[in-house]
Amino acid sequence: MSFADLKNRRSGAISKLTAAADSLGGDKKSYGDDRVWKLKRDKSDNGYAVLRFLPAAEGNELPWTRYWDHGFKGPTGQWYIERSLTSIGQEDPVGQLNGKLWNSGVDADKETARAQKRRLHHVANVLVISDPANPQNEGKIMLYEFGKKIFDKIMDAMKPEYPDEEPMNPFDFWTGADFKLKCRKVDGWINYDKSEFASPSAVSEDDEALEAIYGKLHDLREFTDPNNSNYKTYSELQARLNTVLGEAAASGAPSMREESQLGNSTPPAAARQMAEPTTAETVSFSEPEAEVAPAEDVEDVMAAFARLANED
Repeated sequence: MSFADLKNRRSGAISKLTAAADSLGGDKKSYGDDRVWKLKRDKSDNGYAVLRFLPAAEGNELPWTRYWDHGFKGPTGQWYIERSLTSIGQEDPVGQLNGKLWNSGVDADKETARAQKRRLHHVANVLVISDPANPQNEGKIMLYEFGKKIFDKIMDAMKPEYPDEEPMNPFDFWTGADFKLKCRKVDGWINYDKSEFASPSAVSEDDEALEAIYGKLHDLREFTDPNNSNYKTYSELQARLNTVLGEAAASGAPSMREESQLGNSTPPAAARQMAEPTTAETVSFSEPEAEVAPAEDVEDVMAAFARLANED
């Protein structure tokens, strides 16, 4: 879609975006990628910036995309840090293993499945309006990765709860609004509840300036491209999972290490159930997303995980 088409087809954009979000249900991780913007927090874990969410780039259906990943430490002491193949509509070995664990009938297995569940990341193009901690970013078009909390605020703007509130498309050049990102620590967790949209305003009144921004938008399709090198094959992921969990553990049965810790107390039937595929009689399992802080908060941890994984 050209810039002219973008300007002419603005009517109905909110309904299209909210329908797309609803159809997704429920509610390129790249470390050192200089395209990715990240909020810098002070020593008290407070942070502030102003961003403007931007429309879909040419060739992109939506102005955001999403992917899932897994990040957990196995009984071997090694880390599993990988994107989930469910991001591109394929079966993923961790998701399958979690299904077996969930249906084993053992509470400890359910806890393991919860600890290994996938994490949701949203990605969008943003114009950095104000970044006091890193003013060199101001005026740049960058990729912003965020979690469910920020995405819910976007949806609240497009689908307001109260009848006296007008729907607003945050991604619109002309009638969108700047987003004031505010973070603080609450009860030991990074909290973004105070983040809010400003009053609607145009990014610029100059169409040439807007068209220049439009031409610099990043293509988000790379995050869900099956041929992207960030996605390993099923067999590669299974091999890594075997290494992290131990070959027997990855197949669903207790490893020798686990058996020794349990005193061989795991019933054979339970072990077989963990190893067998789920059937129609088993409890339905739909892999949940991890209820964690937004992606920007996970980045510090995930970067550390990635370093540990590379040291294996």
